[in-house]
Amino acid sequence: MAAPEPRAHSSWPLWPFCPLLWLLARLPQPLLLGLGNLLAWLVWPFAGRRRRIAARNIDLCFPALSADRQQRLLRDNFRATVTGLLEMIRSWFAPSWRLRGLFDAEGLEHIEAARAEGRGILLLSAHFTTVELACRLLNEVIDPPARMLVRRHGWAPLEALVDRGRRAHAVSTLEKKDIGGLLRELKTGNTVLYGGDQDFSSQNVFVPFFGIPASTLATTPRIAARANAVTLPLWCKRKADGRYQLTVGPPWHGYPSGDSLADAARYMAELEAAVREAPAQYLWVHRRFKTRPPGESSLYEDR
Repeated sequence: MAAPEPRAHSSWPLWPFCPLLWLLARLPQPLLLGLGNLLAWLVWPFAGRRRRIAARNIDLCFPALSADRQQRLLRDNFRATVTGLLEMIRSWFAPSWRLRGLFDAEGLEHIEAARAEGRGILLLSAHFTTVELACRLLNEVIDPPARMLVRRHGWAPLEALVDRGRRAHAVSTLEKKDIGGLLRELKTGNTVLYGGDQDFSSQNVFVPFFGIPASTLATTPRIAARANAVTLPLWCKRKADGRYQLTVGPPWHGYPSGDSLADAARYMAELEAAVREAPAQYLWVHRRFKTRPPGESSLYEDR
């Protein structure tokens, strides 16, 4: 069953913070990035558990890096993660004029081609620190806009505020467990952004991610098959100059293949290649390798 829709008026406990959110969403890009770096420096001493998780992931995925380079990557990733929170606020509440000139988009012809066929589009993305911003930027350059598959916040006022911001640019959002709703959107020819790269303990298969067996959803290719949807990869990365590169890749021909293991392995291989291009911008604070194959012990100290 789909989650109930948040009521627009139920965000009133957060209204006193709206002027701050309004200001943050409109900051010039250099100020936003500078504020992100400052906040990361301030929060660093108090984020011990998340730092340890990120450090462990980096050690597992980049064992060839020296300790100094791993530490540098950890610092860069922490800055990107904190900055990503500000970019979330921007994605929800910024007016379109603030985003103009901040990004380059390529590969939009793949969306146009799929829509010309009348097929739904499953935009298969991942949890980079810019994941929320990716959908907002995409919806600045396509029409009709893409929908989002999201995890609802547990606190109703926060969910109402965030959902209002998302809906202002994505038309509708779907609870991540609302598979029926996702299928309906795809079957009617809509475009849905979907990040299925996090650790799942059910309906999963184990496939390599940076050479480590990673629990990965087996249902993603089945959804694409049932909806006869075109699957396109979508990546959004922050460039060295502070602007963003939004890339829609070509269709994954032969996906889904009918082999859940092979399809999940392909997704993780594509994601790994994308992460290697910008390793500091992946959400390493998530315990990606939490679920282990039967008989394997935990890879993390924090369980």
